[in-house]
Amino acid sequence: MAVACACAALLAPHPASAGCGKTKRFPATADAGAGAAPLAIGDSVLLGAAEEAAGVGYDVDVRGCRQISEGLDVLRRRARRGRLPSVVAIALGSNASIAESDVRTALRILGPSRILGLVTPREIRGMPLDDAATLRAAARRWPARIELVDWVARTKRQRGLTYSDGIHLTAAGQRAMAELLKAPLARVAPGAAKPETPSEDQADGGGATAP
Repeated sequence: MAVACACAALLAPHPASAGCGKTKRFPATADAGAGAAPLAIGDSVLLGAAEEAAGVGYDVDVRGCRQISEGLDVLRRRARRGRLPSVVAIALGSNASIAESDVRTALRILGPSRILGLVTPREIRGMPLDDAATLRAAARRWPARIELVDWVARTKRQRGLTYSDGIHLTAAGQRAMAELLKAPLARVAPGAAKPETPSEDQADGGGATAP
């Protein structure tokens, strides 16, 4: 399966779509009001908005061409060190598909007291993937634990948020992505209303609280 960064290099060369490169980290430059700085894990797409995401309070961990398996490894390492914050946003899926089993794994690593933000990824034209549908279904299944960040829906409503590859972010897209990433933070803000936790007998009807 071709990866997004490779195709992007052919379609629209841009700093955010350069070679895979090394992991880059951007510390939060604002207080999100959630205790320890929330974490955003992403690929070259989020790299384009890394400074903007740090500006709304995230510690950002990004690497070009990153797939969900690597993102889960980032979570595992932080869990072993006891460094998981109350909110983790995952912005992956442009380089390989995300399955429901991956979401379940992320939830298991995070435990029941943390919020998982899931950013729906735009995918390479012609690729037979539908990660947005998978992530939307997961958010419906575990509403008390997942906050959907529907980037795909946003880009359908507003043009000019990506370059011609349809994936990497323009300046307007960088700002829009950071704005959407505020939604998971609102879930842990002081006084925030908590989603109703369904009973166990509702687990198969879209309200499961644990994978």
